[in-house]
Parts: sequence; C-alpha cells; structure tokens
Amino acid sequence: MSVPVAAPAAPRGGLVLLALLLVYVVWGSTFLGIRFALEAGMKPLSMVSGSRFVLAGSILYGLLRWRGLPAPSRAQWLNMLVMGMCLLFLGNGMVVLAQRDVSSGLAAVAVASVPLWMALFTLIRGQRVGGREWLGLGIGFAGIVWLNAGSSLSASPLALGLLLLAPLGWAFGSIWSRGRDLPSPFMTAAGQMLCGGVLLMMVGFASGERWNTPPPVSGLLAVSYLCVFGSIIAFTAYVWLLHNVRPVLAGSYAYVNPVIAVALGASLAGERFSSSEFGAMAVILAGVVVITLAQRGKR
Repeated sequence: MSVPVAAPAAPRGGLVLLALLLVYVVWGSTFLGIRFALEAGMKPLSMVSGSRFVLAGSILYGLLRWRGLPAPSRAQWLNMLVMGMCLLFLGNGMVVLAQRDVSSGLAAVAVASVPLWMALFTLIRGQRVGGREWLGLGIGFAGIVWLNAGSSLSASPLALGLLLLAPLGWAFGSIWSRGRDLPSPFMTAAGQMLCGGVLLMMVGFASGERWNTPPPVSGLLAVSYLCVFGSIIAFTAYVWLLHNVRPVLAGSYAYVNPVIAVALGASLAGERFSSSEFGAMAVILAGVVVITLAQRGKR
C-alpha cells in the first residue's frame, strides 16, 4: 500500500522487531484467514473483502478525526477512490475470488510478484532501471511463468487470470499514487479502505451476492481477524516501520509473507505443494530480493 515516506529515524530495538513480526506473521496469515472465511460460506466480495475494509476504514477514520486530523478534501477523496479501486478492489478482491479455487499458500506466492510489477511500471513511467533491476525482473518473471505453467494454476484458468490481475492492480495503484494530493499516511489508509470496501460491497451485491442468512460464527471470527489484525494492527505497524527503518527493511514483507502463508497453510489447513510450486516460489522471491537490493543500492 503506497504512502508518503518520511526520512527514516534510527531503529528502536524491540519496537522494530515487534512491528516486523506483526507485518510478517499477520499479513502472511491473512491468506489462510481468507480461506477459512470462504469455507464458512462467507460471500467473497461483499463479506470477506468489502465488509472488512468498510469496518476497518470506519474505525481508523473515526479515531483520526477524534484526534483532530482534518477531513480529506474532495480532490483527495477522488485520489483515494482510485487507490481503493486498484489496491483493494483489484489487489485484494481478486485474490479472494481466486482462493475459491487455489490454496492460500499458492495465492500468497502469486501476490509476491508485486515488487516485480512495480519495477516494470516504474520503467514505463520513464524512470531509469539499472542492470541489476533488469536481472531481478528477468528472474522474477521467469518464476511467474514457471508458477503459472507448472502448478495447479494451469488447471484453473479463472484463478490464473485473477492472480495475475491482483498484483498488477496493487502495483499500478502504488506507483500511480506517488506525488498525488493525499492526506496523512494513516488518513490515506482509512480513506482508501472506505472507498475500496464500499466498491467491493457494491460489486458483490450487483453480482448476486446476498446475505440471506446470518453468517456462521466461524466466518465472523475469520473476517474479524482480517479486519482487526490484518487491516488495522498490521497496517499500523507497517506505516510505523516506513517512518522508522529503511524502506528495504519495511518492504521485506513481500518475500517473507509467502513463506509464512505456505507454512501456515501446510500446518493448519493440510495444504500440499509440489516441487514445481516450491521451485517457482524460490525463483520469484529471488527476483524480488535482487530488485530490492538494487533499489537499496541506488538510495
């Protein structure tokens, strides 16, 4: 999720470790949380995604206004609407739809390609890309091709398309938001969650999703976890990291989350992965690491 980044302060020991653990473990576990919510019968767009972001955005927005932060301007709301559409409707909503057909771990591996697409969109915007970044792009996209051709994704064309669209939307929205008129980082997070959540619910209802029966307790617990821990606590920790450590360390979640997701999926949900899928994951993560180190060298 793209937010303005202040000059990093010196790391604060245990707080940095705690924030990293929250971002690594909680965000890595949200893929399994989505799976549990879907298995409980929760509607993918309106319940699992939309209601989560509307509730989280409302809580965060209310707290910020209570603390005296000004309301966003009309232009800022429009920019946050675009971000909500790209980052949450496409970036998150399409993952939830795909997870009806693929495992949580495999979805997390596909989403790990976000830094690759961000580097590509940066190139399209006319910024220079160095040799090591090209190397990282080549390695990462080779892993994406391997994953899509050699895993269970090849047996589910719809899931394949959705898991290609999701990181594209997230990456485009992140790059597009740079330099835009936006409020403070936390207000931007609250605004885009509200905009993206409302859009997800509208599309969900328009596509035929209905809340005809009370949702099961297990589904409510899963969505509550996604809302409180995934959308409020972990994101707050991520924004704090952006302001207190190097961006390369804050962004390291991109190649830790898939490992956490695969481990949790295997241990708690009995998910199994082929050697081809593990190999593709390793190649994708290697590409992300090369790009991250190359961009760190530039800074």
